[in-house]
This record gives sequence, structure tokens and C-alpha cells, in this order.
Amino acid sequence: MNIVVGIATAGRREVLSDTLLHLTRQTRLPDSILVCPSAPEDIDENRLSALAVDVRVVKGSKGSSAQRNAILDHATTADLIVFFDDDFLPHHDFLAETERLFAREADIVVATGLVLADGIHGPGISVADAKAILDGDAGPAPEDQITPAFNAYGCNMAFRVAAIAVEHTRFDERLPLYGWQEDVDFCRRLASRGRIVKSQRLRGVHLGNKRGRTSGLRFGYSQVANPLYLRNKGTVGLKWALRLMGGNVAANILGSVRSQGLVDRRGRLKGNVIAVLDMLRGRLDPMRVLDL
Repeated sequence: MNIVVGIATAGRREVLSDTLLHLTRQTRLPDSILVCPSAPEDIDENRLSALAVDVRVVKGSKGSSAQRNAILDHATTADLIVFFDDDFLPHHDFLAETERLFAREADIVVATGLVLADGIHGPGISVADAKAILDGDAGPAPEDQITPAFNAYGCNMAFRVAAIAVEHTRFDERLPLYGWQEDVDFCRRLASRGRIVKSQRLRGVHLGNKRGRTSGLRFGYSQVANPLYLRNKGTVGLKWALRLMGGNVAANILGSVRSQGLVDRRGRLKGNVIAVLDMLRGRLDPMRVLDL
């Protein structure tokens, strides 16, 4: 299989360089890596040219959905495309195991892996600590443990390109900037083409780097606007949307009373309130974050 790795990046020049270097140590190297930056300064060209793997920079509009779409448009030779976040460090056999999984299970169209540690839930994980976690990982049981999944986790998503090509599926660019839930929307639109699974043999660490992220205000607006938008599109159900919204709003209310350091709960709660008011006025729209 021809395997292309795609990385959309924004504001994480050094982290991206470390991630790309880490990818050159895969036991099964990618046939190419396509990187789409939000701005030219997101890329260290000198470090890029020194890598022992084919890395190409593609241009796209700013925003995770638009940048991933630019990558899809350039992945013309791929049988599989694996999207990694710019701060996700996969286990050294991630691509080898991905190829084995998709070759063996012809009805799988989307796969995601086990995140051994996720810095998104705290202050983040350093590259050194992430490598230590990967080195200390005993690995899964010999048998492949595959379970059904509603969607792939955005930091590590593997897709069968033939399934994407049927209807030229693309990430929804009406979910701008950080996107948020664009991975759910994309996966659910592929669900009719085959199975979406989580494999215990695909393993890695998500650094959860805090640079390049959306402001608390904008993210809070998206926490309300995006699930309702997806529900109106029909890619998720009302129960799913309400549960996601309710959990986030409750966390923001609680966190506004008791500070949580790096997480701007008060900014997120303010964004939640603006979104609810927009909903009552009939003007709720994910694109509104561009004006906040």
C-alpha cells in the first residue's frame, strides 16, 4: 500500500520539527509526508530538508479543515492517508500495524489508535517524556484487539482513500480555525462505506501542546455551535450533541468558580453564553468565531 502521512500545523514550529524527526524512525516509513502550515513561519525548512523521508509542503487556507483538505487534494497516489496532529508521537510500528490492519480487514475505512497518554487534559507532555512513555510501553496482547468506534480521535486518524474518493468527501470548512468535531463529521460521513474501528495495536502519545490553540472565547462558542451544526447536517444525533454540549458547559461553569490554570474556563463560558444567545436569536453559526 502507498501510505501518505498528513499533518496540518499552526504555530508549533519546533514541535513540528520534533514530530517529523520522530516519524523517520517508523519501521515502515511513509511513502511521503504532506505538511500544510497555516503560515510559512510554521515550517523550519532547514530541518525539513535534512530528513531521510519525502516531505512536501502544500498550501491551504488557515484552519484545520481547510489544511487537511489541501493535503487530501495532494495525496493523489495514496491508498491510505494517516492524519497525525503536529504534536502526536506514534509508536515506531504505528504505520506498519496500520498497513497490516487495512490489508487484512478489507471492510475497514477508518481506524484510530490507543493514546497511551494525552497531554490535552493537563499542562501537556514534553517530547522527552513522550518518548519515555513509548519506550516503556509493553505493547498490546498478541491478538489484535479491534473495537467499533463512533469516530477516529483527531490526533491519529487512518483512512482508506478509496472510501473517501467515492463521493470526494472533505472536511467541513464551515468549522473554521481549530475546527473542533470536524473529525467526527468526516468520519460519520464515511460510516456508510465500511467499519470505523479502534485498534489497540496502533499506539502513541498526544503531547497536548498549548501553542497554536483557539482562544477560550472562540472555543467556548464552538462548544455550542459546532455540535448543533452537525446535528442539523444529520451527521450526529440530537442526544449526542446535547450530551457533548451539556458536559462542556457544566465543566466551564465549575471551572469558572475554581481556576484550572492553563484552561480558560471563564473565556469558554462567555463563548458558551454568546452561542446560546445567538441560538435564541436564530443566528447561531460556527463561522461566527471569526468575528469574536
